[in-house]
Order: sequence, then structure tokens, then C-alpha cells
Amino acid sequence: MRKIILTYGLIAGTIVAAMMFITMPMWESGIVNFDNGEVVGYTTMVIALSMIFFGVKSYRDNHQHGVITFGRAFKIGILITLIASVMYALAWEISYNTMATDFIQKMTDHQFAEMKEGGASEAEVAKAKEEWAVFAEYYKNPVIRFGATLMEILPVGLVITLLSAGLLRKKEFLPIKEAI
Repeated sequence: MRKIILTYGLIAGTIVAAMMFITMPMWESGIVNFDNGEVVGYTTMVIALSMIFFGVKSYRDNHQHGVITFGRAFKIGILITLIASVMYALAWEISYNTMATDFIQKMTDHQFAEMKEGGASEAEVAKAKEEWAVFAEYYKNPVIRFGATLMEILPVGLVITLLSAGLLRKKEFLPIKEAI
């Protein structure tokens, strides 16, 4: 079980980390921006975390003779998620400290521009600026930043883990092909 968790966790983590390093220069050049960045990021997470499904299925089929409990499948999936999530957060720390040192300022400017375009009053913008200043101060702390980054990917992994565990506990769902 440990080998499967490590293998699929490292594959998923490599995908999300690599995409972080690939998209950061694209973000700097404007190809990826605040309007499409979430779609790119969460699509990458779903693709990478599909390794949860394949990891659970591999364990079920190759080590459990096609049978797995929901609990065991959940355990495998959540551990794969944790490995990928830590790699994602580490990749963000590297990116944030080397390539995206002005990310918070750009995000803040974008948020305020959207508020003004949406018709927000000066009082609403001023209040938001105060709240963002507090957020920006907290975000300087690497422990808080790391935790916040984990909270971006962990829920996605949890959903995929629950789906995979629920589907793959059924022996008849994608059963092992018997040799003829």
C-alpha cells in the first residue's frame, strides 16, 4: 500500500508542481491572468488528483483481488492527496518567493479594479482595502501562507477521494479483466 500511495502521490504532486512552474511565467506575461487562472489551476488539480482514482484501483485490483472497503480506499486516497497537496504548497512557496513576489499587490489591484467596475462606492473600496491590508500582512507569514495554499487543493482531493472510494468499493465497478 505504501508504494502505491507514494507512487501516485508523487505523480499527482509532480503534475501540480510542474504546472505551477509552467504557468507562473505565463501569468507574468499575461497569458494566464486572474480571470482564467482559477480555471487553469483547478483543472490542473482535478487532472493531477485523478491519480487518486488510479491509485485506489491499482491497489484494489493488484493487491486485494478486486475488492476494497470504503475505509481502505479513503485512506489511500487521502494519503495520495496529502502528498500532492504538500508538493503543491511547496511549489507555491518557491514560486511566490522567486517568480511571483508581487502577486499579492497585483491581486489586490485587480480586486479593487473589479470592485470599481462593478459600481462599488468609495466607502466599500476603502473598507475592502483595510481588509486586504490585514490579509496581506498575514500572508507574509510562510506558515499561514502554506496553510492557505493547502486549503486550495485539499478540498479537491477530498472530493475525488470520496468519489473514488465510493465507486471502487463496488466490485462490479471496472472489475479486473479475467485472463482467458
